Amino acid sequence: MRVVNRFQRVVGFDRSMALASSALTALIPLALLAGALFGHFGHWDLADRVINRYGLTGGGAEAVRQLFSPVADAGTSVGILGAVFLVISVLSFTRAAQRLFEQTWELKPLSVKNTPNGVRWVLGLGAYLVATGWVRSLLGRGRLELLATLCTAPLTAVLLVGSGWMLSAKRIPWRDLVPFAVIGAVLLGVYSVGAVVYLPHLFSSYATRYGSVGAVFAMISALFSIMLVVVGSAALGREVREELVRIAHGRRPPDDEVRREWDHLVAQMRSRWRSARDRRADQPGPGSS
Repeated sequence: MRVVNRFQRVVGFDRSMALASSALTALIPLALLAGALFGHFGHWDLADRVINRYGLTGGGAEAVRQLFSPVADAGTSVGILGAVFLVISVLSFTRAAQRLFEQTWELKPLSVKNTPNGVRWVLGLGAYLVATGWVRSLLGRGRLELLATLCTAPLTAVLLVGSGWMLSAKRIPWRDLVPFAVIGAVLLGVYSVGAVVYLPHLFSSYATRYGSVGAVFAMISALFSIMLVVVGSAALGREVREELVRIAHGRRPPDDEVRREWDHLVAQMRSRWRSARDRRADQPGPGSS
């Protein structure tokens, strides 16, 4: 019940969608730029990497090729407006991730004051993606890629600990982040195995319905699932850490704790329902002027 309440307090589903949207607007331009840079130094096609990674065929593979087709003809130069948009989108993603840790661990928001740490975190995230991509290229054999998933799990745990420590401006001790990192690494590993099976179907079905833009819908769906796992792991990890501290100090929970947590959860849900109903009532109808 404490985990559910924690998830509700950070508005978990909305937080997951905000993270997924920010990640999409940041990662696609970065991926296009990286594809152009790597393609300049040798044969490296981003669309082929995505297609081969998830075994896409038919409409799904064609949608990915159309989405990333500018990579084949793009140069390494980036216009001023493109560079500004890229920087803004990346920093927006870092602040969205920063707010997750600030809300989950109930810290004072730092906003743009923590931008240097956000930049360092993005560089670390890039290094993680390169490292895990290299591991999967070596060990990603078999349909489910179980060996590659097991080998990348420790890297994921290190990334999650570093993310919370850095994006909180070192206000969260790394030991407090270990339960979150372990839980997140395990759940993301499970999701990775499931994604290998499900994502080809998702890309193909969306491409059949919407054409090349279907690849974007599939990507935002996949990113939302990843961020939902991360947000849920953060809520669970925070409560696990607090429970371990209580056990270490010999503190027992009150006998009526489950009832209190349930009442608190119901009160939260009723409050949000009333707020949503009031906002809907305040909106003008279609015939109003």
